[in-house]
Amino acid sequence: MKPNALCPGTSLLLAAIVTASAASPVFDWPQHDSTRPHPAIIDPGTAGTADKPGRPPSDATVLFDGSSLGQWAALDGTAPKWIVKDGVLECVRDSGYIRTLQAFGDCQLHVEWAAPIPAQGTSQGRGNSGVFLMGLYEVQVLDSYENVTYADGQASAAYGQFPPLVNAARPPGQWQTYDILFTRPRFNDDGKVKSPARLTVLHNGVLVQNNVELVGPTGWLRRDPYQAHEDKLPLSLQDHGNPVRYRNVWVRELGADAKRREFVYDHATLDKLAGSFQTNDGAKVKVMRAGDLLQATISYPGRSLDFLMHAESKTRFYIRSFDGEVNFKTDDSGRAESAVLRVGPDDKPARRE
Repeated sequence: MKPNALCPGTSLLLAAIVTASAASPVFDWPQHDSTRPHPAIIDPGTAGTADKPGRPPSDATVLFDGSSLGQWAALDGTAPKWIVKDGVLECVRDSGYIRTLQAFGDCQLHVEWAAPIPAQGTSQGRGNSGVFLMGLYEVQVLDSYENVTYADGQASAAYGQFPPLVNAARPPGQWQTYDILFTRPRFNDDGKVKSPARLTVLHNGVLVQNNVELVGPTGWLRRDPYQAHEDKLPLSLQDHGNPVRYRNVWVRELGADAKRREFVYDHATLDKLAGSFQTNDGAKVKVMRAGDLLQATISYPGRSLDFLMHAESKTRFYIRSFDGEVNFKTDDSGRAESAVLRVGPDDKPARRE
């Protein structure tokens, strides 16, 4: 590997993956069983250099490849105001955070970033931004090269909770990498924490967070407790007023969370799908927006069923609580004209009332 390669810590990353994903082993197969299924073969991609980003693994979801912000939105779902120039994404002061359209849970996230030059300001006022897993759990972005600030707020800190093990920062203007392994929190049916979120971070190939257990969402001068939330939520990047630049952002979903892709759309898009529908067998389906999701009620004489729907696209939603999905047919404006409800093996066409 070239001396200026951005990811020298491949072996450390592999060790961290094992640490972060370790669970009670299930010995369903005899040792060295030749019939045991083999892992999928992927292209691992290439490491980046100081001048050129690397190529993501073939099974990664590319969130920013230097061409557009098509995978991103402002927090309210509208078009982001950050700028793309010369293959680089740059934060624009007072433009607000940006978030991914796709939602993620357990994942491996790769981010490359550079603090602005010439360096200006001190402490938290110098090259400040942040990478938020699920929009709640921040890995701090900061120009920490010869810049003293509080330990749990410097580059690669789990903000406000865990300082990095070492300061591996490069000088401002140089490209830096975060390779983040994130295990989302799990919640019991009563909303209490079953297992906390866990975080492993390699900064410029150096292990700086070793499978730490977060005590809750990260925050400034506060320690908020966990509150039950969705299994998948968008990633976000912070506008902290500094023109921090990003490139080569990609993510790999891990474990069971990789089985379905989920998206979070703006409220205006979801509102156009809301309404009352009637199936051919006389059932009434009322669809309404519930925050960032759609909620539906199917009513038959004497009984009804309520459920939440998660977006797989702007017109296709799946039902997590049972085997089902809803596919909308929309007009040119995005308004739902009809829908097909699938419950188990049965399709139920429904027209808007």
